[in-house]
Amino acid sequence: MTRALGDGTDSYLPDHGDRSYSVDRYDLDLDYRVEGNHLTGRAAIALTTNTRVGVVTFDLATLRVQKITVNGRRPARYVHRSGKLKVTLASEVRAGTELRVEVHYAGRPRPINGTWGEVGWEELRDGVIVAGEPNGAPSWFPCNDRPDDKAAYTITVTTDSAYHVVANGTLAERRVRASRTTWVHDQPEPMATYLATVQIGRYEPVVVASRPVPQYAAIPSRLRRNFHVDFGRQPEMMALFEEQFGPYPFRSYGIVVTDDPLEIPLEAQGLSVFGANHVDGRNSFERLVAHELAHQWFGNSLTVARWRDVWLHEGFACYAEWLWSERAGGSSADEHARTAWRRLRTLRQDLVIANPGPELMFDDRLYKRGALTLHALRLRLGEKRFFDALRSWVAAHRYGSVTTAGFTAVMAGTDADTVELLDAWLHRPELPPLPHAR
Repeated sequence: MTRALGDGTDSYLPDHGDRSYSVDRYDLDLDYRVEGNHLTGRAAIALTTNTRVGVVTFDLATLRVQKITVNGRRPARYVHRSGKLKVTLASEVRAGTELRVEVHYAGRPRPINGTWGEVGWEELRDGVIVAGEPNGAPSWFPCNDRPDDKAAYTITVTTDSAYHVVANGTLAERRVRASRTTWVHDQPEPMATYLATVQIGRYEPVVVASRPVPQYAAIPSRLRRNFHVDFGRQPEMMALFEEQFGPYPFRSYGIVVTDDPLEIPLEAQGLSVFGANHVDGRNSFERLVAHELAHQWFGNSLTVARWRDVWLHEGFACYAEWLWSERAGGSSADEHARTAWRRLRTLRQDLVIANPGPELMFDDRLYKRGALTLHALRLRLGEKRFFDALRSWVAAHRYGSVTTAGFTAVMAGTDADTVELLDAWLHRPELPPLPHAR
């Protein structure tokens, strides 16, 4: 069941986010000790108020706040309790006021445990992985944790020199000082909080490709040979998706392969993270390479305004797997679709993918039915109109927030009958028939 909307902005996460302001930029300066898992942080948050406010509220989990300033001055007081950091301003300010809130904090970060398991900052056997979707960002920095509040970031991480650090955006600077190294990453394109990430490990840098943007990887050296097999066709995937979705939206694309196994890969803005178990030298997980790359368009550049519309991320990424298979000489998208349709027909018909509820928002049925929705549209509209509409949708909402209603409106502009088709696939639990291939 969907919970009632609370003080936040999203009925799936009513205790996260604050509508009263929007963040323009996060400058995160982190010092991390791998031994002991200790983080010391300074978050400078530039924000603009949307209403008249006297208190600014951030999401921050169990880390200890040490000091806060607002526009360089100490506020009257702050309260940090139950994952909420409430900062009282010296006086109320009107809508449109720009503020710079600086939070100094420290502690031993740990994942947030909830409906979707443990998400956020997590120790590996020798390093760190940050998997933030959907509500893990407050495990390591104070933020306005709502998917539609996208901001620019600078992420600076200082840690032991034996470790390689990867974060969102491009590496702007690397400073080595004896046993400690500082890595500065710049992410100017707007990014949702859950997509912010830091990856720390004993990694070897690898160049994958230079066009259309630099493609790089950070991997355990023992996996170098297997990596080049398993990710060898990623540049071809990039070319295909640029053809079908439009230009790649960011300045670079990175891959991190942890030395630990992971249950599933995960996407962050401008990079994706795989486990060592996904690199076997046999292309066993190539569909996941395509899936995570596609999220750079669907999920990272175009980000849902509300979590209920998450099929706009996962359905598109799943369909990208089928598109890659079709181009690479495997099963066609239509063959994948009909196989998925037959399987879904045997399962419970109780999922409305345009509003699945928080417990089912990452259900595999949503991924497959979302992909089937796109294939049904493709069959209805034909190749040219479908991909033209898709590229228009991507271009119109580049770096923005999207909704199911907005997608339906765009597709209705190509063919009035698509409204009825999308209603059946997105808003009703019963599985509709799949149109015949033309």
